[in-house]
Amino acid sequence: MNNKYDLIYEGKAKKVFTHNDSDKVIIEFKDDATAFNALKKAKFEGKGKLNCLISAKIFELLIKKNIPTHFIKLKNENTMIAKKIKIIPLEIVLRNNAYGSLCKQTTLKSGTILAKPLIDIYLKNDELNDPLLTKDRIELMKIISSKDLDLIIDLTLKINVILKSFFKNIKLQLVDFKLEFGYDFKKNIILGDEISPDNCRLWDLNQENDKIVSLDKDRFRNDLGGLIEAYTEINRRINNFI
Repeated sequence: MNNKYDLIYEGKAKKVFTHNDSDKVIIEFKDDATAFNALKKAKFEGKGKLNCLISAKIFELLIKKNIPTHFIKLKNENTMIAKKIKIIPLEIVLRNNAYGSLCKQTTLKSGTILAKPLIDIYLKNDELNDPLLTKDRIELMKIISSKDLDLIIDLTLKINVILKSFFKNIKLQLVDFKLEFGYDFKKNIILGDEISPDNCRLWDLNQENDKIVSLDKDRFRNDLGGLIEAYTEINRRINNFI
């Protein structure tokens, strides 16, 4: 990255830099992988590039479907230019199937197809280990108004319909995913962060048996190996379809 850009923020998977236009930022995707609130860490060469390219394609798809996002364009293969937003400190998780933490916290069996999508909302706070919130707690902490929260939930459900259909077309099952939203300079709520195998749980539908084959970060979380190969396969399918 050129030194004329100042680092604004560095997270687990991305760095955010200033842009010549104060309403824009430059987002560089890192090769770092983290799990369990960064208790588990590793580096995978090429991961940042793959997540950037996949996110760009999916943002472009969502923009065509009238979903407001921060994405503007790619700068290069692992860097994008985006609208500068003030991130709302909430992680919105939509679940189409029961898996992972939901099964540990409820009596639902792993893989159960949910009668309707479940939205779980977590506080984006590493020190508190991203706790699960209720609407009343969100209101109590004055994080966001009820009206804006309803808008985020509505957008998340619309995004799920678009992504479920899109991934099904490339033989992937969208089990669950995490979204982050923010306010642009006009105080509009728009989708931020990334949409990639890092924050989507994607199962390969090309299997002839009922075996679950993850093509997402679970390959790292669960020591399955083949993370780069899985991300490369998703990128290949997207490019072949779009």
